[in-house]
Amino acid sequence: MEAGEIGGALLFVLAAAAAVLAAVSTGAVDFSHPPAVGGQLDFQETISWFTGVYNGASYSSGAGAVSLAEVHELWVRVRGRVIAPALQVTVWACMVMSVMLAVEALYNCVVSLGVKAIGWRPEWRFKWEPLAGDEEKGSAHYPMVLVQIPMYNELEVYKLSIGAACELKWPKDRMIVQVLDNSTDPLIKNFAVNGTVSLLTRIQKMFFDYHFKVEQEAGSATFAFFSFNGTAGVWRTAAIKEAGGWKDRTTVEDMDLAIRATLKGWKFIYVGDIRVKSELPSSYKAYCRQQFRWACGGANLFRKVAIDILTSKDVSVVKKFYMLYSFLFVRRVVAPAVACILSNIIVPLSVMIPELYLPVWGVAYIPAVLLVVTAIRNPKNIHLLPFWILFESVMTMHRTRAALVGLFEFSEFNEWVVTKKTGNNFEDNKVPLLQKTRKRLRDRVNFPEILFSAFLFFCASYNLVFPGKTSYYFNLYLQGLAFAFLGLNFTGTCTCFQ
Repeated sequence: MEAGEIGGALLFVLAAAAAVLAAVSTGAVDFSHPPAVGGQLDFQETISWFTGVYNGASYSSGAGAVSLAEVHELWVRVRGRVIAPALQVTVWACMVMSVMLAVEALYNCVVSLGVKAIGWRPEWRFKWEPLAGDEEKGSAHYPMVLVQIPMYNELEVYKLSIGAACELKWPKDRMIVQVLDNSTDPLIKNFAVNGTVSLLTRIQKMFFDYHFKVEQEAGSATFAFFSFNGTAGVWRTAAIKEAGGWKDRTTVEDMDLAIRATLKGWKFIYVGDIRVKSELPSSYKAYCRQQFRWACGGANLFRKVAIDILTSKDVSVVKKFYMLYSFLFVRRVVAPAVACILSNIIVPLSVMIPELYLPVWGVAYIPAVLLVVTAIRNPKNIHLLPFWILFESVMTMHRTRAALVGLFEFSEFNEWVVTKKTGNNFEDNKVPLLQKTRKRLRDRVNFPEILFSAFLFFCASYNLVFPGKTSYYFNLYLQGLAFAFLGLNFTGTCTCFQ
């Protein structure tokens, strides 16, 4: 076991211990509210009450009638003794997952910042020597290299990618450049990459900056493992062959290959100081398709490789734990599930069920920690954090559904949809599919977002009219607006966000 893996494991244990110690010392952890909120509900009495209603009782005043007060009393009893206890179990499950997510994020952040602070480079762990024995052509110290540039309507970066490949400092007789162009747009042109052209792309940049600068760097610096996402990777041919080659068993074949290569003993290095430009999806539907494919594929891959990781003989126990727990389970399953269930379902419902107990540390402190961890490597975009929070609230709905589809292999689990990228040409966003068809209502409006928006607006209005122990209506109104805007495909092209 290498020093990096041991250090990574110790840092994770310290992060978990620090989180638990802080929660206990501040009194944040409070399990004094058990799931059983009230006594048992008399179902026989309830059935008799409903029978009386169906036998002719009315809600008006008079003998044998059921008053509104009685209806309200029954609702309170059902709410307190049936609905609240069931939801309380879900709340505590979300609290446990929230702690898992917070520890994972804190650990990655500490490793990332530590590596940056001390100036340590992950590649220093390995001994670099020139390769010998390949003397067919050119220098024996330069192996044959194949550079592949896959493209699909890459409006913004195709010239940059091809130009960068042509300028590589490598013997020309030892390098082959392949442009794998599946573009369907005849009007491909180059004006710059689109990371700042809209609020949508700016928020995506925040998400990817955290992924690369924190998650990738932490994995490389400690366990020499991170998820290869198919972009700007340098692979040894032997590693690909020994891992079994490319496979199409999931929609994240790049992540699949990285895991299989790791299980064969290969190690990965993330070199963060080399910048590679890429193009982001500039339409909401294209981004949703991309996120669905990644979330679904990651969860499905967890199902397929869990046994392989456990039984691998070339990987240490510590690395196995990291891959199964942190990389696959927490990031691919727990992260989308807890955010969606807690923020979009439990909190809105709690305004109508006052018997439900929501710990403040779970709905306020942990989200604040996650927010700081995400923003700490994006100081230039800190003014966009409110928009990022609302946008991620909507995206958790898609990622949770995708994770469930992949985990249980529902009908869409292996569906591949190419991500449409149109650069700054927003007019082209009106045709999100490969073939041009007449726009129907369901193509212009995203109904799941609209339905969630209506639900959130209802809960917010209920909380405003009938204030209880907590007041979430301001947050719920903002969430409802976010769902409504994205439901109508408004992603913010105003220059005031730049």
